[in-house]
Amino acid sequence: MQYEITLPTDYDMGIIRRRVETNAPRLDDFEGMGLKAYLIQDRANGAMVNQYAPFYLWNDQAGMAKFLWGGGFFSGICTSFGRPPVRHWAGVDVLAGPDLDQPALSATKHTQLLEPDVDPAEPIAAAVETLQRTASLDGVHTAALAVDTSRWELVHFTLWSGPEPGAVPGTRYQVLHLSTPGTKELLGR
Repeated sequence: MQYEITLPTDYDMGIIRRRVETNAPRLDDFEGMGLKAYLIQDRANGAMVNQYAPFYLWNDQAGMAKFLWGGGFFSGICTSFGRPPVRHWAGVDVLAGPDLDQPALSATKHTQLLEPDVDPAEPIAAAVETLQRTASLDGVHTAALAVDTSRWELVHFTLWSGPEPGAVPGTRYQVLHLSTPGTKELLGR
């Protein structure tokens, strides 16, 4: 699941940094959540936009529902920024990388539309092979693959323990905090 809040070009991203520093620990033990990566893009660091774009991997739908409408957690976002659209996908797989025990400092998200009128089995199987190769790379904390079945779009999401390699396609983010209350369950450990 992810929502993206694009902010004005002159927005003080320190506000988002302080917000995450203050509020993130509240979700460090959130039931049903595998992990939440508090992601930003910051024009001051070379990004095209200022954006707050947290990414979630859930262990169960009940946890996601509680977050969005059952516990007041998402209400703070709605109060501060309006209610953003929330994208959510069917999870295919999530794998630990060699740097799982290191802090995650950056992330990449790459989306890929499947060709129309193509059986999704083959491209998704190929994407799983790509996920396995990605998860084995030096510097990978966690790698995940999901599918938006309404658009037949693959989403490759990777957390990195350092700067992401330049050759990796997709949107690049800085990780401000990583909440990992259910990572062992998420990774089947």
